[in-house]
Amino acid sequence: MGEMKRRMLSGEPYRDDDGTLLAERLACRRALDEFNGAPADDDEHRVAILRSLLGSLGERTRIMPPLRCDYGAQIHIGDDSFLNYDAILLDCARITIGSNVFIGPRAQLLTALHPMEDHAARRAGWESAAPVTVGDGVWLGAGVIVCPGVRIGPDAVIGAGSVVTRDVPARVFAAGNPCRVIRSLEGEAPA
Repeated sequence: MGEMKRRMLSGEPYRDDDGTLLAERLACRRALDEFNGAPADDDEHRVAILRSLLGSLGERTRIMPPLRCDYGAQIHIGDDSFLNYDAILLDCARITIGSNVFIGPRAQLLTALHPMEDHAARRAGWESAAPVTVGDGVWLGAGVIVCPGVRIGPDAVIGAGSVVTRDVPARVFAAGNPCRVIRSLEGEAPA
């Protein structure tokens, strides 16, 4: 593993113009071109592409094209989840999506960070990454943006168009920009 990839995966500052990272992103884009361009009735082929691209893909999980990601290998999705059209998963760090998760169209899960106060480092192309975790049973409405380093607890519901900048606890409805908890969803689970 190259030094910049090691730094990226460990959350340290890195440069994404490293040859290894460039080659891996190109390979990912090629796989995504094939996934996104596959015939509408060829689910088996699309699933095979995802199984070779992603870090892990649960049983019966469906992802609607088009899908965008940086590397694919840092994305782990549990069983029985659904990602609607135009999902953007920027996986410079690990993205974990649990089981029974529903993600609305045009949602974005972002891990890349750029220096805010070190202007010279930002101009020179340095960045870092922080993981995103979406717990089991979560529902992200259409157009939700999940920022780097955020954890969303199990069974939480995030309202459409929300920008999630900090952790969200389990079993709450949260919405807004920035996203905030609106109310508890402590209820009896269906049988």
